[in-house]
This record gives sequence, structure tokens and C-alpha cells, in this order.
Amino acid sequence: MRKEQHHKGWNEIKTNDSWAIFKIMGEFVNGFEKMSKIGPCVSIFGSARTKPDEKYYQLAEKVAQRIVDAGYGVITGGGPGIMEAGNKGAHLAGGTSVGLNIVLPFEQHDNPYIDPDKSLDFAYFFVRKVMFVKYSQGFVVMPGGFGTLDELFEALTLIQTRKIGTFPIILVGTEFWEGLLDWIKKTLLDSFSNISPNDMDLIHLVDTEEEVIAILDSFYKESELSPNF
Repeated sequence: MRKEQHHKGWNEIKTNDSWAIFKIMGEFVNGFEKMSKIGPCVSIFGSARTKPDEKYYQLAEKVAQRIVDAGYGVITGGGPGIMEAGNKGAHLAGGTSVGLNIVLPFEQHDNPYIDPDKSLDFAYFFVRKVMFVKYSQGFVVMPGGFGTLDELFEALTLIQTRKIGTFPIILVGTEFWEGLLDWIKKTLLDSFSNISPNDMDLIHLVDTEEEVIAILDSFYKESELSPNF
């Protein structure tokens, strides 16, 4: 009896997996249709737990305002913390404010600064990440946790392997990122040769909104604004 129940359960899983394809397809279609119309944008990543009175929330808001002033829209993960700060800065500057929301059992809820027609909901992280990577002209990465690191290394991997075009990846906050970059250089590069020396050039480390804009401006003087794949 146990064996029969086990096989029945496995078959149910396989059936559910097959039907999930249509939900996944629907998320891709909806995402591509909406995101293809928003124009050039820069994504801002960072912790959902950062409070409005903390310096990196306030810096993210300033960065977003300057990004809008430079002619780009802003994309975030749509939630609280740094994501809210990014959308708030874009909203206050009168620019495009996009939120790619993910359904989670905790933490995540829509922030009020997303343009109503540019708020997208996703059940799957991998579909959401495709939207970030395809339609962002740059990643501005504030201090964050596992999710922030996931987005960062996803982009670095895709650029390194030439699966997508190169775009600026800007880490904001020397005190937060310096240790990670030192480990990448000393361990991945120098000790084990697991990356190439020019891979380090994919990452920029800054502390101010002026530096963020300078890097974006410098890159797009030489490169065309377009989707990354």
C-alpha cells in the first residue's frame, strides 16, 4: 500500500509540474509585454529590512532621483526597505517607477511609490530575475541580504559568460561591500584563479549618488540603450 501511495504521489507531482508550465508562460508573456514599453531603466537592489531613517535608505532615494534626472526610469523589487526608497526617489523626481513584486510568506508587500500601471506580480523568482536582467541598463546594488547577493551574482555570471550584453554593475557602500570584493580578489582570483583578472572590471564600488551617475553616463556614451538580450 505504501508503495502504491508513493507512486501515486509522484505522478501527481509530475502532473502539477506540467500544468505549472502555463502559469510560468503567463508570467513571462505579461512581463515581456509590460516591460518592453517602459524605456531605459536602472534597477536598484537592497535589503527589504532597511528603515526610512537609515542612511542607505536615504542614499537609495537620492540615487533614484539622480537616475531619473539623468533620463532613466527606476526598477526595484517592489517591496519595502531599499526597494521602497528607490521607487520613492523616482516618484518624487517625476520619473518612471517600476515594481517587480514577488509573492512571499513574509516581508514582501507592495510599496506605495510604484506607478500603478508598472506594478507586476510574480510567483517565480526566476521569471522575475529575467525581467531585471533583460530590461535594466544598469544594476545599482545597495547593502542587502541573500536576495540582493543572488541578483548581483546572477548578473555577473551572465555577463561573464556572455549570455547577455555588458551593463554597469555598481555597488554602493564601501563599508558594506569592501570585504566581499577583497575576498573575490584574494581568493577567487589570486589564490585559486577561478575568475579572470578582467572579471573584476565588471564591478564598480562607490559611495555617492554622483559617482553612480558618472559611471552610467560614461558607459552609455559608448554603448547603445537597448534590452540586454
